[in-house]
Amino acid sequence: MNFKRLIILLLFLIPFLAQGLRAQKSINIGSEAPMLDHTVEDINGKSLNLSQIAEQNGLLVIFWCNTCPLVSRWEDRIKNVSSIARTANIGMIALNPNERIRDRGESLSDMKRRSTKQLYNFIYALDKDHEIADAFGATKTPEVFLFNKEMKLVYKGSIDDNPASSSNVENKYLEDAILAIQAGNSLKINKSDGRGCPIKRIE
Repeated sequence: MNFKRLIILLLFLIPFLAQGLRAQKSINIGSEAPMLDHTVEDINGKSLNLSQIAEQNGLLVIFWCNTCPLVSRWEDRIKNVSSIARTANIGMIALNPNERIRDRGESLSDMKRRSTKQLYNFIYALDKDHEIADAFGATKTPEVFLFNKEMKLVYKGSIDDNPASSSNVENKYLEDAILAIQAGNSLKINKSDGRGCPIKRIE
């Protein structure tokens, strides 16, 4: 490839590379929750927004999906987390941002079947065109963002440190963060390396 063609190719790719970088720039600890009034549709066809989900002590947003093996591994544990969040007066919603493969297992009807089969005890909704995921800077499923009662980000990352085995978990990052908020304590760990499948964004 000659130099002129290389320059033309780079000029063509720059907008797409910039879009990807914007989408992957995660909000920082202490940031206010974005897009609180943005409407999404849940698996029952109900329109709602993050402000409506938030409870007295905060809001838990998890980017989730149907087709990622790591989501499956954490499925039972996240139902337990949902119960803990409810007791702590923290609202919870799982959002599916996998727009590029909506017709390959990630549609609303697929989400509803998954929720029914797995007995989800939390709200599961569609993040159409991954708009909220982009605003948060989420890059994978699952990925967790926990906000306190002031809607400030206090924890982001993984659910715990061992997706492969619930019996071998050493750090229950998300559960510990929720309990700290409930008790009015500072978090010992406010972020962790996320483990999951890349969000299937449209170009």
